[in-house]
Amino acid sequence: MTAKRKRADNDSPWKEILEAYFPQAMQFFFPEVAALINWERPHEFLDKEFQQIARDAKQGRRYADKLVKVWQLQGEEMWLLIHVEVQAKPEEAFAQRMFSYNLRIFDKFGKPAISLAILCDSDPSWRPNQYSYSYPNTRLNFEFGTVKLLDYQNRWAELEASENPFATVVMAHLKTQQTTKKPLERKSEKFSLMRRLYDLGLKERDIRNLYRFIDWVMILPKGLEVELWEEFKQFEQERSMSYMTTGERIGYERGKFEGKLEGKLEGEQKLILRLLQRRVGELPQSVMETIQTLSTTQLEALGEALLDFTAIEDLLNWLAANQTA
Repeated sequence: MTAKRKRADNDSPWKEILEAYFPQAMQFFFPEVAALINWERPHEFLDKEFQQIARDAKQGRRYADKLVKVWQLQGEEMWLLIHVEVQAKPEEAFAQRMFSYNLRIFDKFGKPAISLAILCDSDPSWRPNQYSYSYPNTRLNFEFGTVKLLDYQNRWAELEASENPFATVVMAHLKTQQTTKKPLERKSEKFSLMRRLYDLGLKERDIRNLYRFIDWVMILPKGLEVELWEEFKQFEQERSMSYMTTGERIGYERGKFEGKLEGKLEGEQKLILRLLQRRVGELPQSVMETIQTLSTTQLEALGEALLDFTAIEDLLNWLAANQTA
């Protein structure tokens, strides 16, 4: 359980990509703040400090929060709180939570923090950017910066022309949303995004980092995943390139490998559990035990259905409707 939780919480694709390309993220999403920062001085991720305020706040698991120390051009230290909101549905208490985290940082460490949020949901009308209250003699208005990924749908040509790694991140996210319940279209879009990494002439390390994000968010049914990699291997061979992806980095191939060692059913169970944790977060032990009782046919059906899950309730409803007594 511990290893699975570490993968679900600490190794999320957004956390990985933010850590790998933090200056580029700031320049892409929040250029006004980025312009204040001296990027010649190293930035520092304050994971320990953030864990303290998140644990004290008892707000539950956050998918991709980063507290970062940077240096301003004038030489002063500055703290940034970056939150990636990946929930499919708007959260009513989101603005209050942003205020709570900001307040707790100041209360615990005596440091004001610039609070910034990247909103990944699909509701164009949900745009939280402040938390306020007003009473006689007492009032508060806390504002924070937000970026709505959905807005980039109308800036697609700009994304295609950009070499900033977060242009690829946004494209992968939007294509994932647009291809819900359209696996063949998703396969085509995933191939195009992977091919684009080579067309940009990126370094091998950047290709691998961005590939990992694309592969993580643009999940395909098992059969189409196999087809995709066969086609991509052919693409690389035609370009006289070595095959970039290894079994360790491809979920399906990893599942096949585990299946050979531990039996097909157990290998497929591990693969399904891994994919579910990507989609809905940490699974209760009782749910994991229920999944382990499913037949191969049921697991394959669950593998298809989970592509459209956005919350654990979707999984519970599916199990209730499909589990045999």
